[in-house]
Amino acid sequence: MHIRIRRSAAATALALSVILPATSTVAVAAEAPTATGTGTETTSRVGVEYFPDPAGEGARTRVPADSPHTQPPTNARKRTAAQDGEVVPIAETGPTGDRLDVTIIGDGYTAAQQEDFLQDARAKWDAVTDIEPYKSYEGLFNVWAVQAVSQDSGVTGDPTQDVTRNTALGSYFWCDEIERLICVDLDKTKSYADKAPATDLVIVVSNSTKYGGAGYSGLAGDYGYDGVSTLSSDNAQSTLIAAHEMAHSIGLLADEYQYDGYGDYPGDEPTAPNVSTLTADRMAAQGTKWADWLGETDPSGGVVDTFEGGDYYEYGIYRPTANSIMRSLNTDQFNLPGREAMIAGFYRSANALTPLADPTTRTSRFARLSVSLATLPADTLAGPQLRWYVDGREARQARGRTSVVPAALGVPSGRRAHTVTAQVVDRTAAVRSTEVRDLTSNSVTWTVQG
Repeated sequence: MHIRIRRSAAATALALSVILPATSTVAVAAEAPTATGTGTETTSRVGVEYFPDPAGEGARTRVPADSPHTQPPTNARKRTAAQDGEVVPIAETGPTGDRLDVTIIGDGYTAAQQEDFLQDARAKWDAVTDIEPYKSYEGLFNVWAVQAVSQDSGVTGDPTQDVTRNTALGSYFWCDEIERLICVDLDKTKSYADKAPATDLVIVVSNSTKYGGAGYSGLAGDYGYDGVSTLSSDNAQSTLIAAHEMAHSIGLLADEYQYDGYGDYPGDEPTAPNVSTLTADRMAAQGTKWADWLGETDPSGGVVDTFEGGDYYEYGIYRPTANSIMRSLNTDQFNLPGREAMIAGFYRSANALTPLADPTTRTSRFARLSVSLATLPADTLAGPQLRWYVDGREARQARGRTSVVPAALGVPSGRRAHTVTAQVVDRTAAVRSTEVRDLTSNSVTWTVQG
């Protein structure tokens, strides 16, 4: 069964601000909008994560959900650009119901610059998917580019705070008086994201060479998709912002950095898979969290262990490695437990196996049954395994085939109905947890009349 990334209202209401609550465990970067002001004039504010140093750790603040720099409504400004709102597929790997759908929207691109936006969108997605495990699981994503035509080229606050530009989404540096924080108008963003066939996550590519970006997540209760990442188009370091922010929504990963002065972690065992109150010895004894990875050499450097400090607190909470992309943007590496959590997230939102023959209708033993299989990693001896079963028993002669005839599988003639099942299991070595391995398996079953 396909399950989209969707957060409950309770999860969306987690308030993360500069002073974080005692029990922040999943590192949700956005909070339920809160209103400030008097009378009928209010300004909704949401929480965001940003990275003031392109090679440093993150920080959080609360910002307006709207922007003072968006264009007036379409019917008030005679915008005739045919490209506005046009959707261009960047990667279409399967049905939206079986894929994790990312929508990339451009801001600060005029009608004459839409080809530039499409090139930038492709380049940014290629850069994200050069990072593991996005790279190995690119086949589980659909990516849609939505062209938003802006009156002005560029972004407010670039190169200096006094520069103002009139753009479709109102992207601006110096949000909340923080130079490298790029904010957008979330409602305007949604108006364009809704034009895509489906949206689970949004990336806003702002037309700028200046380093900057931000991450909003936990938005599903208000916007229907989980997260929005902003990043500057022509700054290579900004790509890591999107890779990091998407990991909060997809892998449910916590931030692995801490704030000076936060002291002891006050909560119970966090739900996030990459932080724990357990030391290595206790974790190994209980066989929980990243126990399966303890002692392994990690792609981020060193070995997997329990390193004190994470989820914003200095003491009493541990992360798997000394460094990773969830701790600092001076690396593009997820640690091994983080990679496994990301793979679990991919499969919570996507299926590797898609039926091409309708499984809800009874079929005959001579009707061909076909499936499509997403491109999955080939980093294991077995690889993704596609198998066929008749009444629960494997038809070994059909292993690996994407199209079969039930009679050739051994479905007998007669009046009794039989079941034919196609099943795929991802055997990647990047997964060691039995629970995650179960998530990588999906199947489809037909009823065949003998």
